[in-house]
Amino acid sequence: QVQLIESGGGLVQAGGSLRLSCAASGRTSSMSLMSWFRQAPGKEREFVAGFTWSGGDTDYADSVKGRFTISRDNTKNTVYLQMNSLKPEDTAVYYCAGRSYGGIYAYASLTTYNYWGQGTQVTVSS
Repeated sequence: QVQLIESGGGLVQAGGSLRLSCAASGRTSSMSLMSWFRQAPGKEREFVAGFTWSGGDTDYADSVKGRFTISRDNTKNTVYLQMNSLKPEDTAVYYCAGRSYGGIYAYASLTTYNYWGQGTQVTVSS
């Protein structure tokens, strides 16, 4: 089992920055893929950014390219999402997601992941 706990959300003005953290515990050595998703009120959960744990591949949603950066600290088993130039439309609950098995995957598909955090709220004011 793997537990994912997000932190770092909050209220920020448009143009500002936030860094989200996702601390992983448990059988983290089994992880193959880690990603961030977000869900705004009344909308479906959508992919934001992700990478393969081997480090060979990274992907971003078009809406955040050039503004958000996903990274990790292996020593802390923590994944980060650095969010710059925030916009009001970035307001959402942000979720960390993990996959602990191999095979074919699609970053943006919810069914790719078998572990989810509880989410952290990000609110961007105009």
